[in-house]
Amino acid sequence: MEQNSQPKWESKVSTTLTHASADQIWPLFEDFFNLHKWFPALPTCYGIHGTNGEVGCIRYCSGFKLRSEDSVDSVGWATERLIASDPIDRTIAYEIVDCNTGLKSYVSKVKIVAEGDDGQGQGCDIEWSFSVEPVEGWVLEDMVKTYENGLQGMAKKMEDAIRSTEQAGQGE
Repeated sequence: MEQNSQPKWESKVSTTLTHASADQIWPLFEDFFNLHKWFPALPTCYGIHGTNGEVGCIRYCSGFKLRSEDSVDSVGWATERLIASDPIDRTIAYEIVDCNTGLKSYVSKVKIVAEGDDGQGQGCDIEWSFSVEPVEGWVLEDMVKTYENGLQGMAKKMEDAIRSTEQAGQGE
C-alpha cells in the first residue's frame, strides 16, 4: 500500500455578512440536512441517517459538476457525517464518509463569528476551513477558490433570505 508522503492540504476561507447577525445565520448551518437551500450548484442534499443537526447524523449531497481527466462532466456526490455541533460557539464540523470526488480524510469546520463584543450586533463572519489529503490532478489553490466562490454565493443567498423575511415582517 502506497503511503501519501505529502502533508494534508489545509485552508480556511471567510466572508463577512453586514445585514445578518450570527444568531440569524447559525440556524441555517445547524440545519445540516438542508445545505442545498443555500449552497450554489448543490441541488440535492438530504438526511440518510440520524436526526438532523445531531452529532452522528449523515447527509447525502449531489449535483455538483466534476470534470474527469478525459474532459467528461459527471455528477459529484458525497455522504457527510456531522462530527461536532456547538451552538454556544456556533461551530459545526463534518467529515466525508464516502464520495466520488477523490477526497480522502476530509474534515471541514464552519464557524459563525458575531460582530461586536456582545455577539448580538448586526453582521457576522462565516469561516469555513478544511483539511484533506492532496487529490491527484487537483491544485490546492483551485480548491480554495471553489470554496471562496461557494461561500460568497451561500452568504448572499442567506443574507437575501433574511432581508426578505425582515421586510415581509415589516409589511404586516
